[in-house]
This record gives sequence, structure tokens and C-alpha cells, in this order.
Amino acid sequence: MTSEPKAPSAQVEPPRLGLFAQLIFGSRWLQVPLYVGLIVAQAVYVLLFLKELWHLVAHSFDASEQQIMLVVLGLIDVVMISNLLIMVIVGGYETFVSRLNLTGHPDEPEWLSHVNASVLKIKLAMAIIGISSISLLRTFIEAGNLGTTRSNFTETGVMWQVLIHMTFIVSAIGIAWVDRLSDNGHRKEAGHG
Repeated sequence: MTSEPKAPSAQVEPPRLGLFAQLIFGSRWLQVPLYVGLIVAQAVYVLLFLKELWHLVAHSFDASEQQIMLVVLGLIDVVMISNLLIMVIVGGYETFVSRLNLTGHPDEPEWLSHVNASVLKIKLAMAIIGISSISLLRTFIEAGNLGTTRSNFTETGVMWQVLIHMTFIVSAIGIAWVDRLSDNGHRKEAGHG
């Protein structure tokens, strides 16, 4: 009983693209410097975070609880903006430029396995709302000093921040709603096809 050698499995070759199609498809690599620039911006935020953290530690005994809270909220704001940068860098590169081939890597972000342009938009909208919420909270804390010389805010300024924050929320709901409608439309087409 001899076993016959297995025939080599045929590998599917990707279709050859014409010159113009290669140029268009290859243009996605022009985004790489943009993502490198965002990585540099990420490094700047790390330096800003360390500077603010040092300021907090160095002046914690001279500062009031409210001042410490404002600095901590600033640190949280920097972290949330940094998280937003990571989502844009990793998710955008994976979606629009090239696969990172992180499958099975122990540090692969959970959300990366199902990222696409639509998911990325919703995640970005939610991150922007989170950043806006922290900023608005800082404003409310500082606005408690309205009418004093210590306040950097006017009632009109606070109102505009609230309206802008509400606009972010309405926009995120709109994006999620359109995405849901689009997803339901794709499911119906797949069911009838």
C-alpha cells in the first residue's frame, strides 16, 4: 500500500493590473507619510503628558483640590487624544494602505479584527465625544469661577462649548444610524441574492 504523492495545490495568482490601475492602487502608499506624521504627533503628546505629570507632582502640595482635578482632567484629555491617534494610525493604515498581519499577535487590538471604514468612523466619533466631554467637564469646573478674575470663560463661551458638544453627539448618532441603515441594506441584498 503505497501512498501516491499529493499534487501541489494550485495557488491562485492575483490578477495582473494594467499600468493605470497599478498607479491608482499604488497611490494608497502616499498616505504613509501622513501616518508617520501622526506618530510624531503622538510623541509630542507623550512629551506633553510627561510635562503635565511632572507639573502635577512638583506642585501638588501648593495646589488646591480643584487645580489638581483640572490637571488630572488635562492628563486624561491627552490620553484620550493619544488613543484617538492610535485608532487613526493603526485602523487607517490597516483599512486604507496595507494589512499589518497582526493575527495571532498577543498585543493585537481586539477591535482591529473587524475594522473597516464604517467602524473606524463610529469609533472616531465616539472618541471625539469622549474628548469633548472631558473638555466640557474642565470648562464646567473652571466656569464655577464666572464673574471672578480667575475665570477664563464667559457664559456665551460655555454655551458655545455645550452646543458644539451636542453637535458632536448628534453627528455620532447620525453616523451610527446611517451605518445601521447601510448594514441592513447589505443584509437584505445578501438575503435576496
